[in-house]
Parts: sequence; C-alpha cells; structure tokens
Amino acid sequence: MNREVFGLNIHYVEEGEGELVVLLHGWGSNIELFQPTVDTLKGKYRVVAMDMPGFGQSEEPDEPWTVDNYVDFLLAFLAPYRPDKVILLGHSFGGRVIIKLCARELPFEVDKVILVDAAGVLPERSPWEKFKQKLIKLTKRFFQLSIIQKLFPHVLEALRRRSGSADYNAATPVMRRTLVKVVNEDLCDLMPHVTCPALLIWGTADTATPLSDAVKMNSLMPESAIVKLEGAGHFSFLEQQPRYLRILASFLNVT
Repeated sequence: MNREVFGLNIHYVEEGEGELVVLLHGWGSNIELFQPTVDTLKGKYRVVAMDMPGFGQSEEPDEPWTVDNYVDFLLAFLAPYRPDKVILLGHSFGGRVIIKLCARELPFEVDKVILVDAAGVLPERSPWEKFKQKLIKLTKRFFQLSIIQKLFPHVLEALRRRSGSADYNAATPVMRRTLVKVVNEDLCDLMPHVTCPALLIWGTADTATPLSDAVKMNSLMPESAIVKLEGAGHFSFLEQQPRYLRILASFLNVT
C-alpha cells in the first residue's frame, strides 16, 4: 500500500485488527525484513510497518532530515489511525526514532516498547579517533575548494569511500547528510522518558550497537529488561529469528 505523508510517497503494510503495533526498520533497511514479525502479531494486533522516507520503496526527502524530522513524520503517518494506545518496535535506527518519540507530548499512550539492537548511545572515541576524525574533516574541506576540485576532481569521492561507513557510501547525497545528522546525536538524556515496559532484545556479538549500549539503556529506562541472543550480531532478529519471535510473542501475550 502507498499514501502521501509530508508530500512524500510512502510505502507501507498493514495487517490484522486490534491495538496498533508499529514497526520501524533500521538504517538502509526496509519493511520486507519484518514480514515474519507481522505474521506473528497480526492475529492479535493491527500491525503497521512503513518504509521510512529515503528507504525501501518510499521517496526520500528533498533535504537532509534529523531524527526529530522522522518523529514528526511518524506522528503525521499515525494521525489518521487516532490510536489511544500504541506498541512500538524498532530495530537500530528505528529505535532512535522511538526514543525521541517517547520524549514528546503525544496524542496517544505508548503502551510497550521493543528495542532490537537499537541505536541512540553515542560511542566514546579515543583521542586518536578524535584526531583522525578532525583530520578527515579538514582534508575534505580542502578538497571541496572549487580550484582544488578542478585540479583533483576524483579525490574527494575517493576520500569519502575510504573514510565513510558502508551505510554512508551506499547512500544518496541527501541520505548521506541525513546519516551524519542522525549518528552524531546522543539520546541518553531522553531515555528516562521511556517509562512504559520496554524490552531490549540484543545480539551479544553486535558490533554496530554493542551490548554495552543495551546495558546503558536498561540503566536509564525505569521499566526495561534485556534479553540476550547469544552469538547474534546487529540483525539478531534475523539471525535467531525463531527465538526472537518466541520472545516477542511472550512479551506481547500472543499465543
């Protein structure tokens, strides 16, 4: 299904009836990975999952967005449903959006939250990493000078490929700038606003959002608990899908 939100064509799926469950995918991902989750929950809940702007089959914004822009988008997307209560599940970047959302004045109650290998804790950088980051920024600024670009037209792109993450290099120019805005925001101060029951499902071998992030979130969210998926990485919900689905069904009382 498709509909327009903020002037953007948004692709989404909606199945089942009952209390609204909203699924938010991670960076560079899409709703297809959530189909087993939808199938597990649709017998009891009204399950909605959308390709967020810039991902999957949804249009990307004209300008780079912040996490707050994605929260605004989500609220606009949910407005026609007029829900009294909402259950939120987010993987990675989707978790960022949920944490920000819970710090807002909302027209509905957030009943439960499920964060799967969620982002939101800014990693501490060593002095060497900070120096290297500054050096890369200075180098990029130098090669962005018009005369330097004319003399060395391919150097800047080569530098981006060498210094950027896989997500950064795979993104369009607008989504690259969006990624920079998103990943540099620490949400720890907002985590105490997640006051509803929150389940943190985490792969113990996750290197993108390590288990220490889950421990930090657990210490800041008053009604949270961690379930570890031993040996799973950042996509733990796919790597250990049967166990993930059993945990999810138990938390949401799905038989």
